[in-house]
Amino acid sequence: MPVISIVGRTNVGKSSLFNKIVGRRVSIVHDSEGVTRDVVSSSFVWNGRRFDLIDSGGLEFCPDDPISSQVEEQVKFAIDSSDLILFVVDFKSGLIPLDLEISKMLKKIDKPVVVCVNKCDIPGDEASVCDFYSLPFDDIVPISSTHGHGTGDLLDLICSRLNFEENCEDVESIRVSIIGKPNVGKSSLVNRLCGRNRSIISDVSGTTRDALDTLISDESGTCFTLVDTAGIRRKNNLKGDIEKYSTFRAYDSVEFCDVCLVVIDACEWITSQDVKIVGITKNNCKPCIILVNKWDKLESSTENVLEFDSRIKEMFKFIPYAKIIYISAKTGKNCNKILGAIKAVFENSKRRIPTGILNSFLERVMLRTPPPSIKGRQLKIYYVTQSNVSPPTFVFFVNDCKLMHFSYQRHLEKKIREEFDFSGVCIKISLKQRSVPSN
Repeated sequence: MPVISIVGRTNVGKSSLFNKIVGRRVSIVHDSEGVTRDVVSSSFVWNGRRFDLIDSGGLEFCPDDPISSQVEEQVKFAIDSSDLILFVVDFKSGLIPLDLEISKMLKKIDKPVVVCVNKCDIPGDEASVCDFYSLPFDDIVPISSTHGHGTGDLLDLICSRLNFEENCEDVESIRVSIIGKPNVGKSSLVNRLCGRNRSIISDVSGTTRDALDTLISDESGTCFTLVDTAGIRRKNNLKGDIEKYSTFRAYDSVEFCDVCLVVIDACEWITSQDVKIVGITKNNCKPCIILVNKWDKLESSTENVLEFDSRIKEMFKFIPYAKIIYISAKTGKNCNKILGAIKAVFENSKRRIPTGILNSFLERVMLRTPPPSIKGRQLKIYYVTQSNVSPPTFVFFVNDCKLMHFSYQRHLEKKIREEFDFSGVCIKISLKQRSVPSN
């Protein structure tokens, strides 16, 4: 698919235009400058034609600011990956020297550039954009990303400037949400798995704001969409709207993912917030892999290793099925195991057990450990069937649901896990009451 990048200085409305074109709120929009830092991408369709659109951070050209320098690096990578550039300027503030500096940079690139004069919100503003024709580009389009004025003409112009394929198929991939507290190394992990600086990293917590999608593949050709999210803080510690929006994006990423990677900082041991974040995956019934990052700083001490291993089993005993991998995103230790683990738990979440095999298994379990009785009434389990996958859901048909004690239900779940490989996967068990067994 053709790739289009949106570039410009800070606070000219790049993210608003991005959201307007893709038709949903993907990038965080706020009046503050420099909200977008990493590149955010999404696909959209216009008149039957599919494109990839990239939103980038605002260019400031401040070499002394490490985050600004990384933003500039990300923007240049987006430009290099693009077939067309949307250069967004602000109608209300007019041309400023920074706009001219960006235009000089874009002019050196042998790619089509369309100038979007944004914030032409009032009818008649379109006639007052003559100052922007001094820019060294032929295509000047007045738009309003807030109201949508001119965006249809802009997209028609884009179609006329690009080659495209009518029938582009979406790549099937495993969607992986990477969550955790701020500054535990989520972005460093994404960069390690991608083999390049896909996400901006900094010692300052809260650097990542948007949920960033990155498509990669392994040696077998399996594709993964890695979703780098903002750090999840306690609600009481959220400061301002931007952090709230970032946290909402992180929660949403869990809801719509196939597998969750929860990153924990080994140097901080395990906190109550780590436990809460792991609980989010359980509440959403998502396959879970816990990555203990920065392990290179602890593994030199055998005492630390044993103590940490004991603590992690104790703190996460409510989610015993979660896979645990000790890694270092900085050195790459055990990072080569992550994609294989993702594939394994994803396949486990899609596993379906035939009803005949399930019922043969159930008979063996009940022979070894008969169902309990309450006040003289015996629990009878007539049969079991798997009704769904992702998460695997098993329906037990019984004579009376009230006779199923939670301990016996937990025993059944444990035996299912022992018999069939559902490691890393949440299992749901539901009960249905029948007065007599089916024939």
